[in-house]
Amino acid sequence: MKRVLACLLVLTFVFTAVPVTSLNAATGGYYSTGSYRNVFVETGRTEAQVKDKLDSMFDKFFKGDTNNQRLFYESGSDEAYIRDTGNSDVRSEGMSYGMMICVQMDKKKEFDMLWKWARNHMYQSSGQYKGFFSWQCNYNGGIIDTTPASDGDEYFAMALLFAARRWGNGTGIFNYEAEAQTILDAMLHQADDGVGVNMFDKTQNQVVFCPNGGSATFTDPSYHLPAFYELWALWDKDANDRTTWTRIAATSREFFKKSTHATTGLNPDYANFDGTPKDVSWSSGHADFRYDAWRVASNISVDYAWWQKDAWASTTFAPKIQSFFKKEGISTHGSNYTLAGSKLNNDHSPGLVAMNAVTALSSDVQSAKPFVDELWNTAVPSGQYRYYDGMLYMLGMLHLSGSFKIWGATPSFLCGDVNKDNAIDALDSALLKSYLLGKTSTLPSVEAADTNADGSVDAIDFAILQQYLLGKIGTLPYK
Repeated sequence: MKRVLACLLVLTFVFTAVPVTSLNAATGGYYSTGSYRNVFVETGRTEAQVKDKLDSMFDKFFKGDTNNQRLFYESGSDEAYIRDTGNSDVRSEGMSYGMMICVQMDKKKEFDMLWKWARNHMYQSSGQYKGFFSWQCNYNGGIIDTTPASDGDEYFAMALLFAARRWGNGTGIFNYEAEAQTILDAMLHQADDGVGVNMFDKTQNQVVFCPNGGSATFTDPSYHLPAFYELWALWDKDANDRTTWTRIAATSREFFKKSTHATTGLNPDYANFDGTPKDVSWSSGHADFRYDAWRVASNISVDYAWWQKDAWASTTFAPKIQSFFKKEGISTHGSNYTLAGSKLNNDHSPGLVAMNAVTALSSDVQSAKPFVDELWNTAVPSGQYRYYDGMLYMLGMLHLSGSFKIWGATPSFLCGDVNKDNAIDALDSALLKSYLLGKTSTLPSVEAADTNADGSVDAIDFAILQQYLLGKIGTLPYK
């Protein structure tokens, strides 16, 4: 080990004048690299502190005091639901978020309990909503409103696909892959028999607000999840549908550009398919930046982190929305605004704090650090209105800690194989050395050259590759 350190020091000295080449949008994101940022560690915390924070968060929401902390409630011996404590009901949004949190934190028992409750009480097997989930039930599983909410079905499908790849499939409703494929098929083809409405408009290639009459003629920007659609374009069992998901993902990215305000970066709750704000007759204020709209910043930034297919998220969106909330006060900003930036209330909601912090995934660390610090210093939501804030808090913590993973992704490169010839040998070492000395301007695989997976290519990476070739290090990347 002393020889390794000595080598690192010498090589770092030799190459100190060589500019560091940072990974950028051309590298492909988490799906390609398999390397996830822990932004909390990047901004000064330890791995142990982050783990303790996540464990404490889960314990409070899933095992804590039933009146003030818990959101997860058992129903019988093998079912459970996520309670909307502010509205005294159960929503498909919360159930699907809860399942996603469980699969990311390796909580299979709790995942299966939530899924069984949702499948037994929310799923509709016939009628105009066949294949979809009722968005609202009571604690006993009785349906309050049969209308599906598109975001719940989207998260159900994605959580199940991840469960299949992390834990494998069981039988019946626990054949996660089969259940997910059924949901994907319904989203695109539910109305093919002439009964019902599809969850994605075939002409617009966009998710609808609800697959129901007039509610299917507009959308909700926070329901656009291009990070998920790219995976469905790889994993949907139907080849034609895979092409459709690719088209939908690209459309959502363009939609984000149209629906975000040119100055503030804020999105409306509801929008027309062309991105213009949408008011509705049955509820006021949804042309403004309100509670649904909080999630858009996370959706954009997660898509960038996973796929890096559009630099706009990093070069334009993140700086714009961060600038707006810095001006409003990172620790004092409100939670509702007009799109032009007039404050509509003074609440400083943990859910919005969490979603703003996730912009770190499409931003440089220093610009995002105040938002990350604000989330870190925000207490786990508690009390009567802990549900929505709490769910977004958990998702934000998972994203920023690198714990929200693409289960089933296979990195598209071999770490250390700098010249992409499917072998790690002296040719890779020579090429990397030439690059660091400025004699070679490009590398066939920048990702493979980052042998310590820290997001940059420098002398440390060369030293690690040398030690690997000498047999001093057994695996790459070496951290």
